[in-house]
Amino acid sequence: MESRSPEETRRLAVALSPLLRPGDVLSLGGDLGAGKTTFVQGLAIGLGITERVTSPSFVLLKEYLGGRYPLIHMDVYRLERMQEVVDLGYDEFLDPSHIVVVEWGDMVEPLLPKEHLSIQMSYGAADSRREIVLQPRGFQWEMRMQSVRVLIEELFSVDRDDLFFPPGDSPPGSPPGTGPRHPLDPPPQELL
Repeated sequence: MESRSPEETRRLAVALSPLLRPGDVLSLGGDLGAGKTTFVQGLAIGLGITERVTSPSFVLLKEYLGGRYPLIHMDVYRLERMQEVVDLGYDEFLDPSHIVVVEWGDMVEPLLPKEHLSIQMSYGAADSRREIVLQPRGFQWEMRMQSVRVLIEELFSVDRDDLFFPPGDSPPGSPPGTGPRHPLDPPPQELL
């Protein structure tokens, strides 16, 4: 999907939060500054956590309690080798009573459990836009993806008809070039 603002990125995470359960692991990867911590802020809101969520870049790990489920927020960006993550006792942080989010999880992919949700975030066409790709890893997450899509559509459907199709792309089954347009996209040639 495409997020048009940090608030939409938070709303996406809020929409995902009802499907999360203890033991779930989410891996956030992508561009530096693309909104990974913003996404975790939305997850915390959706879980009912009232504590302010900040990036754990320098402390590597923060635990948030007081919500529907406890949340562990890890950031492995500053670690240079996968062995450093292992030495820190990473496997102990994969607490089955918590939801675990690993920023830069793509850097430690071999250490992640087979069942996890990979979320890739990258810069979009405009400064405030982000492309967010949810990739299920393992059977359980594949089974949940239809519910994820429905929740996201319900949350954004009021003001978004282009949620899952980037500008210029067409929904499956429609003729090329007939996909929804963004208000900031240039008009088609025939209107010039």
